[in-house]
Amino acid sequence: MDSAKNLPVAVIGAGPVGLAAAAHLLERGLEPLILEAGTTAGAAIDQWRHIRLFSPWRFNLDAAAVRLLESAGWEAPRPTALPYGGELVDNYLAPLAALPEIASRLQTGARVVAVTRAGMDKTHTRNRDTTPFTVRVEHADGETRDHTVAAVIDASGTWSRRNPLGTSGLPAIGEDTAAERISAPLPDVTGRDRAAFAGRRVLVVGAGHSAANTLTSLADLAREEPETRILWPVRGASAAKVYGGGDADGLPARGQLGGRVRRLVEAGKIELHTGFGISSLKSLDSHVTVEAADGRTLDADIVVPCTGFRPDLDILREIRLELDPAVEAPRELGPLIDPEFHSCGTVPPHGARLLAHPDKDFYIVGMKSYGRAPTFLLATGYEQVRSVVAALAGDHEAADTVQLELPETGVCSTDAGTSCDVPAAATAAGPDSGCCAAPEPVLVGFPTGLSHGRSGGN
Repeated sequence: MDSAKNLPVAVIGAGPVGLAAAAHLLERGLEPLILEAGTTAGAAIDQWRHIRLFSPWRFNLDAAAVRLLESAGWEAPRPTALPYGGELVDNYLAPLAALPEIASRLQTGARVVAVTRAGMDKTHTRNRDTTPFTVRVEHADGETRDHTVAAVIDASGTWSRRNPLGTSGLPAIGEDTAAERISAPLPDVTGRDRAAFAGRRVLVVGAGHSAANTLTSLADLAREEPETRILWPVRGASAAKVYGGGDADGLPARGQLGGRVRRLVEAGKIELHTGFGISSLKSLDSHVTVEAADGRTLDADIVVPCTGFRPDLDILREIRLELDPAVEAPRELGPLIDPEFHSCGTVPPHGARLLAHPDKDFYIVGMKSYGRAPTFLLATGYEQVRSVVAALAGDHEAADTVQLELPETGVCSTDAGTSCDVPAAATAAGPDSGCCAAPEPVLVGFPTGLSHGRSGGN
């Protein structure tokens, strides 16, 4: 950033990782420009505020952000408590965003629509590394403005772009026209969104933790609204991955969730349909018919998509990226997190060097840095931005010294469909665990009780 020292660093997204990046920039004497598409910081998390995290508070707080908060008299929550998404927003992100140091640099209702080099498209090379970036933003006042910045940290996440219901990475035939019958991911079925689900036929698509949370919430609703019917089609031959490792799971709350789903299925409270890969949706006046590739059909009043998310790369068309062809993460990171071969999100702690792209001083961090992989750890995102900001500040020794102070353990996550929640301490997986092993440095992962990824066949 030597050629643009007087320009700010654009931080796209004001979620936990984006605000952590801003806190680290301030500590390094750099100027953040925080651009958030939502109306408030943590707007994406606020949409699933009713969901409880698997991990305690101590793994959900960034060190630089905490230092900034504590200097203003903030008191940290009990470190061992498991927060709800709403508590993460109300008790951490909102107070952080309200600090004068952050608030004066935060623009909400500011949707980034493109990032490029000033005066250059991606085909131009001469003086590229020393040319500032242009970030084009659609602002809440209706105007579109270009912002000139020295560097870009894209922490925009993946919440805005869910995976389709179809089996080939494409929307199922008729999915777009059935949009009125498809809910948002992780709806609050017993609270805010209750009226849309009570007494109706609800079809939940997905085989990860999002699906499990929704299924158990629907079962709670069905106890009070007996006409509620819960349909659960899964692509695989069983739901073993959702049931998880039970007592072998390093996260007690996660193991309990999987166990409860299993009991509900066995009791007939949830209608499980295995080998049901969705090929089409047909919208009718009263309901939607969902058809599998083998011709089986299910009728539902509403469909809940718990299919995971993918990164929005459209805004980066003019940036020179180097992405793993499968996962759409930075090329060197992709093989370490590919859920086809890993039942875990176990990766060496990594930072600026692993996250760098051909365009100098541009970084994708947080959930978006994992592309389509569902195994992101929030604490990993905090270490990413600490390293990235150190690199931008010219402190390459600090940037390259990446580690996480978490217990040394085995595996992290199965095909969860959303980010892998950082758990409390757990014991290390043994040599016969079947987990993907990785060399030094210390790994960041937590046992699930499952031994391999999707290619393992279970």
